[in-house]
Amino acid sequence: MSGETPWWFRGSGCPGTLKGKGMITARHLLERKDRAIFSIGPEEPVLEAVRLMAEHYVGALLVMKAGELVGIISERDYARKVILMGRSSADTPVSQIMSSPVITVSPDNSVQECMQLVTSRRVRHLPVVEGRKVVGMVSIGDLVKAVMEEQQQTIEQLESYIHS
Repeated sequence: MSGETPWWFRGSGCPGTLKGKGMITARHLLERKDRAIFSIGPEEPVLEAVRLMAEHYVGALLVMKAGELVGIISERDYARKVILMGRSSADTPVSQIMSSPVITVSPDNSVQECMQLVTSRRVRHLPVVEGRKVVGMVSIGDLVKAVMEEQQQTIEQLESYIHS
C-alpha cells in the first residue's frame, strides 16, 4: 500500500484520516465490494439456506418476505439451533432459527459505530438499510480490513511526517 492512495480516499469524497479527520462509512465499504444481496424466504428449509450460503461463499443470508427484511440466518444459527438441538435441516423452516429483529446500520454509520455494534451485540453481519430498503451487507471481516487499512495509512502518514 506504500505510497498508494487508500481505497476509502479515492473519489469517495471522504477526506484522509489525518488531514480532514473524515470517517469511513458503511457506504464506503459497500462501494468497494460486490453489491449482491443473498436472501431466502422464512418458510424455506434450513437445508436450502445452508446450500445457498455454501454456493455463494457467504456466512449469512437475509431472510426476506414480500421484499421486507424479517430476519437473518447465519452459519452460527445453523450450528447452534439445528445441529446442537438435533433438528433436521430438511424439515426445519428458516423462520424457526433465524435471528429477528435484525440489527441493521445505515449507509452513513461509521466503521467505528459498526465495529461497536458487532462487538457489543456479538454478531458478524450487519445489513445496511436505507429507508426501508436493504442496500447491502457488511461483515466483521469487511470492518476489520477497513480498520487495518486506515491504521496502515495513518502509520504511513506519520512516518512521512517524521521523515520530512
